[in-house]
Amino acid sequence: MARDAPGPADGRPPRDPGLQPERTRLAWRRTALASTVVTVLVVRLAPADGRFGAVLAGLAIVTWGAVLAVCWRRGTGTGPAPSGGRSLPLAALGTASLAVLGVLLVLHGLR
Repeated sequence: MARDAPGPADGRPPRDPGLQPERTRLAWRRTALASTVVTVLVVRLAPADGRFGAVLAGLAIVTWGAVLAVCWRRGTGTGPAPSGGRSLPLAALGTASLAVLGVLLVLHGLR
């Protein structure tokens, strides 16, 4: 028996390929937004800590720039990863770095 429409053999409708790229773009944009918020908080709290705070703020800005570049490239396109599949590890490393900088700032402020 021939089938007219392509799809799975169990009778389910075929997957809509348009939804996955949109969800992926939105996830990258949320990652960029979250890293922006964390960076703004670190920069806002950093001046109270003098030179240590300035160094943390500088590192946060540099890390934020790298995360934003990765998120921008992945969040505006629908094709394959432009960096050969390294986007997710780079974004994760940047996010973890921002978390460590925030923790250092808080711990330094508790002394």
